[in-house]
Amino acid sequence: MITVALDAKKHNRNSFDCGVEALNNYLKLIANQQSNKDNSRTYVLEDKEDDTSIVGFYTLTMANIDLNSFPSKLQKKYQYNNTVALIARLAVDKKYMKNSIGSWLLVDALKKLLNASDTVGFPLVIVDSKDGVSSFYEKYGFKKFEDTSNKLFISISDIRACLK
Repeated sequence: MITVALDAKKHNRNSFDCGVEALNNYLKLIANQQSNKDNSRTYVLEDKEDDTSIVGFYTLTMANIDLNSFPSKLQKKYQYNNTVALIARLAVDKKYMKNSIGSWLLVDALKKLLNASDTVGFPLVIVDSKDGVSSFYEKYGFKKFEDTSNKLFISISDIRACLK
C-alpha cells in the first residue's frame, strides 16, 4: 500500500463516506484548496481495484501550540519551540473499516512527518481526535494534553524509536 497526494482531477471525493460529515466535507470541499494554498497536504490511499476511489486519507500541516498545556517537564524541554506538526485529519471510508486501514494510515503519516523532521526540525506531532477516538491514538504512544482530552501529542524522538 502507498499513499499519494490528493488529486482533485483524479480522485472521486464525492463517493467517500467515513460517517463523519465534517471529515467528508473537508475532503470534498476544502482539502484541495488548502493544498493549493500551501496550508496543508492531504494524502489518500487508493482502492487497489479502482485508483479513483479513496479508501482513506490524512492531512498534514504545521501548527503553533501553547506550551502551558504540556506537562511541566515538556514545557521546560521545549520552551524555545512552539511549532509542531499536526495530523489535522485522518479518516477511512466505511466500506473499508475494520481492515486496520486507520492504523496503517497513521503509521504512514508518522513516517512522513519523521522524514520531514530530519530536514526541518520540530519536536512534536499533535492530533485533535474526534470524540471517542483518543484511545486509538493512545495505542500508538500519543499522550493527552493536560487541559483537553481530545488533543494528543507524541514526540519525534518517540516516533523515531518506534519506527527506525
